[in-house]
Amino acid sequence: MTKPCIVIPAYNESRYIGRLIDEILSKFGDLIADLIVVDDGSIDETAKIAFEAGAHVIGHRRNMGKGMALRTGFNYALGRGHDPIMTMDGDGQHDPADIPRFIARFSEGDVDIVLGAREIDRCRMPLHRRLNNRLVSAVGSWLSGQKVPDFQCGYRLIRSEVLERICLETFRYETESELLIKAGRLGYKIVSIPIRTIYNGAKSNVDPLVEMKLFTLLLFRSLRER
Repeated sequence: MTKPCIVIPAYNESRYIGRLIDEILSKFGDLIADLIVVDDGSIDETAKIAFEAGAHVIGHRRNMGKGMALRTGFNYALGRGHDPIMTMDGDGQHDPADIPRFIARFSEGDVDIVLGAREIDRCRMPLHRRLNNRLVSAVGSWLSGQKVPDFQCGYRLIRSEVLERICLETFRYETESELLIKAGRLGYKIVSIPIRTIYNGAKSNVDPLVEMKLFTLLLFRSLRER
């Protein structure tokens, strides 16, 4: 297996992005081929800090949504011949210490996507977030035809062939679900590994009502395509 490229979509993550990149490169830099930060039109110093920390920074002039940032990152990584491609969130809640575990599971050769399954701290995650996660994971598993316990987790390792074959059409938080649904329907194998979530006080940019609306629209679109 070749070394993975890491793609990190980031929007106004100046508080966390530098520390995250520094930890990845200092501890696991020899395991990865490249680290790409897609700055999604941040109005803070996210891009500057990411560049100074050692990341390869590309970006959007205006905010276009997490899904579009991922799509930009995927296209850029694929254009440079990277395989596989890992994604992490830029808010510091994904533990870089799990990178070797993703690589080890992928290296077994019987899987196309390795997905993180967050160990949910029920005292810290709001009830509406837990319920939303369970619902999306249940419906997403049904649509993809595979059991996926944490459908919305952004910590992933993906075979490049999957991204080359799938045409992503969404732009925001539902893009991660769209990817899994389409990959599952094409017969690509998705497996999950447990990961730890770092609760660092980062405020989520996700509006749960908007997120559910976007997923519901994706659900109806996916049902029409069955």
